[in-house]
Amino acid sequence: MAETDNKTPPGDKSGEAADLGSKEQEIYQQRLDKAAKWREAGFNPYGNGYAPRHRAADILATHANHSMEDLEKDAPVYDVAGRIVAMRSFGKAAFIKLRDRTGEIQAHVKKDALGDLYEVFKQCDLGDFVAVEGPIFRSKTGELSLSATKFVPLTKSLRPMPEKWHGLTDVEVRYRQRYLDLVSNPDVKQVFLKRSKLVKFIRNFLDGRDFVEVETPMMHPLVTGAAARPFVTHHNTYDIDLYMRIAPELYLKRLVVGGMERVYEINRNFRNEGISTRHNPEFTMLEFYQAYATYVDLMDLTEEMLSEASRHVTGDSKVKYGEHTIDFGKGWKRIPMPEAIREAVPGLSDKDMVDVDRLRHELLKTVHSEVERRAVDAMNHGELVGALFEAHVEHTLIHPTFITQYPTAVSPLARRNDQNPEVTDRFELFVAGREIANAFSELNDPLDQKGRFQAQLDAKQRGQQETMDYDEDYIRALEHGMPPTAGEGIGIDRVAMLFTDAASIRDVILFPLLKPLAK
Repeated sequence: MAETDNKTPPGDKSGEAADLGSKEQEIYQQRLDKAAKWREAGFNPYGNGYAPRHRAADILATHANHSMEDLEKDAPVYDVAGRIVAMRSFGKAAFIKLRDRTGEIQAHVKKDALGDLYEVFKQCDLGDFVAVEGPIFRSKTGELSLSATKFVPLTKSLRPMPEKWHGLTDVEVRYRQRYLDLVSNPDVKQVFLKRSKLVKFIRNFLDGRDFVEVETPMMHPLVTGAAARPFVTHHNTYDIDLYMRIAPELYLKRLVVGGMERVYEINRNFRNEGISTRHNPEFTMLEFYQAYATYVDLMDLTEEMLSEASRHVTGDSKVKYGEHTIDFGKGWKRIPMPEAIREAVPGLSDKDMVDVDRLRHELLKTVHSEVERRAVDAMNHGELVGALFEAHVEHTLIHPTFITQYPTAVSPLARRNDQNPEVTDRFELFVAGREIANAFSELNDPLDQKGRFQAQLDAKQRGQQETMDYDEDYIRALEHGMPPTAGEGIGIDRVAMLFTDAASIRDVILFPLLKPLAK
């Protein structure tokens, strides 16, 4: 990054910011003037090179049990730096609150102790970054504080913070200006710290079981890995269109073919689909593959991993989510999809579950437009079963539940069940009425996979938008032989939502995609 002289940009004669209202513009100019006074006193308002020796939380923890008298006898000197988040001025003295990455600590700033530096302090505002050094003491109210014997201004904040420092509530502003959200709402930072803790735990969990983390391409020449609509980009040198990754699945399974028997990847996927409280066009997925394992083995592993993750991230196996308390302790339900549908739709029998006309009649009750009706009329048996599950069951699964026996028609990459080839050895995990994970015993029969790919092409010909391309190289890889394998994908964002009681996926993505503001 190029160095600047920190002066007003060319063409901005008064240093004004064009997007501010008149009141904010006045404050902006006042702060520019104060920054100039910092310079006159010999302090660069946008300097660098200051490294505090201590952190707020460590100081408070060290002296939590020390009385006022204890500190008067032996008061260590500390040096902290942070943003001013509160200020109470009393003329020749003031109390300020500094926030660093660990927390907040109070400092007492006095003219008697600072001399001429107190005039520099008087040019400070909420939002400025400063450093304070001095001995620890307890104020008259009993609060641990630093008595400033040294004061260094570090960075001048030109724009005022939100009026309610502890409550930026405009959701649109929170998402668009996440930096303000983090400054104004300390709890938001905790959400993302928990998310980071979750990802670290998953890495450690898999690493400890001999999995290897890898990276695979994020631009694909084909639409592969899942049935979804892609984002399209273009490579100029090769003059080819490429598709942003829907899922890394086929690349990871190529690695299993190559002898990497346990692999995983945590990275971004991109799907050109609707935006909702559960969907963002780019999202983070964990995908992992284990040779010589079945989907049942992965159910056991998933239950163990997420149960332990709950305790590690939240401190408990029971997690409050909205109006529910979800128990991530072991013993999760495992229910075949046909059974779940029969329980949810009165009158459906075992015989009805294989009757296409009966299932279509039941599903048509849930549609509301001619377009939806035509789509239902074009569905085959497996697609009807999958759609009935989505319409009647999915939203009712609050506590962790594995749904098994997915129809082959809606599972183009999963292995057929040996006893019933109309269903696959697959499960999806549902929590709080939404899909959290998808896994199956992998299809390693290249001839069967060819037929599944062809079925996807046929579906595309029927007008279905969420389909996969025929991946000839992947077939070639399978023809070289893939050992019996099971694989799984887990939505990191959705798990983070559960562990942080977040109602929207945007609350756990630092910078979610938003529609640009009108100019």
